[in-house]
Amino acid sequence: MDWDAQGTVFDVQRFAVHDGPGIRTLVFLKGCPLSCWWCQNPEGISPIPELMHFEFRCMRCGTCQEVCPQDALELTQGGVVIDRTQCTRCGVCAHYCPTTAWQMVGFTLSVKELMQELEKDRLYYDQSGGGVTFTGGEPFMQAHFLQHALKACKELGIHTAVETSGFVPKDIFSQLAPLIDVFLYDQKLADSQQHAYFTGVPNELIKENLKALAGSGRASDVIIRIPLIPGITDTPRNIEGLISFLKNDIGSVRRVDLLPFHDVGEKYVRLGKPYRMPTHESPDADHVEHIKALFENSGFTVKVGG
Repeated sequence: MDWDAQGTVFDVQRFAVHDGPGIRTLVFLKGCPLSCWWCQNPEGISPIPELMHFEFRCMRCGTCQEVCPQDALELTQGGVVIDRTQCTRCGVCAHYCPTTAWQMVGFTLSVKELMQELEKDRLYYDQSGGGVTFTGGEPFMQAHFLQHALKACKELGIHTAVETSGFVPKDIFSQLAPLIDVFLYDQKLADSQQHAYFTGVPNELIKENLKALAGSGRASDVIIRIPLIPGITDTPRNIEGLISFLKNDIGSVRRVDLLPFHDVGEKYVRLGKPYRMPTHESPDADHVEHIKALFENSGFTVKVGG
């Protein structure tokens, strides 16, 4: 057990009830091999700490410009402008900002420190059947930290869940799988070319890991999560393709969560990243219910939302 193993985390949320059974603590790990157009946590894509700017908090005091060692910030009539090619993400501006308009996203945490945090909520886990859910980002990208955090949870009797894209090397996935009680397994697009276009990676490895997991007798421990992205993943062709794959190629996995799209464009502005989504509207409620009915009619137990 490596209690000193270090992970890069961008958030820890307590009292969650939608990401696994019972009351849970969500641990968001940085780094993801995918670059989904609709990513709800763009601050989790890069594996390194990043700088976010909350413009509505800025009072134009100029402190950040004065303390920036790289001269990457300029106070203009329109507000503070950052040259991210000059910025080294040192965090000095965030440290001195009097209104927290600048914030560093991402901090290191050891397995020992994480366990100390989780133990604070042990009573809630025990009474509700909850535990910890590792999400992100893609938790498996920090495989060493994840492995030892999961081992520590097992040693302490804390229920574990991992939300994953499934785009994980097979050896790492199979090695860590026995340490995980529940898998929240993403399925986005049935067609591999479409998957590569909208997420940056093909889906063959994702499907193979899911097949192996279900084939190892763990089907009852898997919850499929499908983001409903207007015009991309919620199309009749894609829904039919996902149902066909899950029913005919996987067969034994029966729980599905449908996750309607929510616009998070402001997060991308704060990170200085481009937002590629052509729509900002959530899918129509009737359309979501129709998709839910399609899965239910195919024998799946479906929940809308996490």
